[in-house]
Amino acid sequence: MSKRLSGHNTKHLALPKNHCFACGKDNPQGMRLKFFFDEGHHRAWCEVKLPRKYQGPPGHAHGGIIATLLDEAMGKVNKLRSVVALTSSMAIEYVKPVPLGKTLLVEGTEREVQGRRHFNAAEIRDEAGQVLARSQGVFIAVDPEKLKEKFAQRGA
Repeated sequence: MSKRLSGHNTKHLALPKNHCFACGKDNPQGMRLKFFFDEGHHRAWCEVKLPRKYQGPPGHAHGGIIATLLDEAMGKVNKLRSVVALTSSMAIEYVKPVPLGKTLLVEGTEREVQGRRHFNAAEIRDEAGQVLARSQGVFIAVDPEKLKEKFAQRGA
């Protein structure tokens, strides 16, 4: 069963606005990705068609945009455990050029949890199911109350 959760909100953290570059509905220059969740398989996914503004090599996505997609997919998986976890490290394998203007599937999965450390993986696949890029990442769960205090101090 899939469901949609929005932004970075969890049951422990609700933000009045979401300016995230990847998923923020309140960021007019952002990607506005919409993820869906499969709790039973600990996965999050979205479909996206990348426009020309994300171009790197002619007709293909910039490596930084690919990294953003993978990071966001891995990060979204943490919502299934209702934790706020920040990226500690990630490794990316750019397998094939990622085309612009074609439907892509971006999928993140949970691999393991050790205390506050969440080990996740992600892939970007084309319409034929070929893997174009993949990543592995480590995310550290943080105290949502402390994070809220930091947002309040900055006026975010």
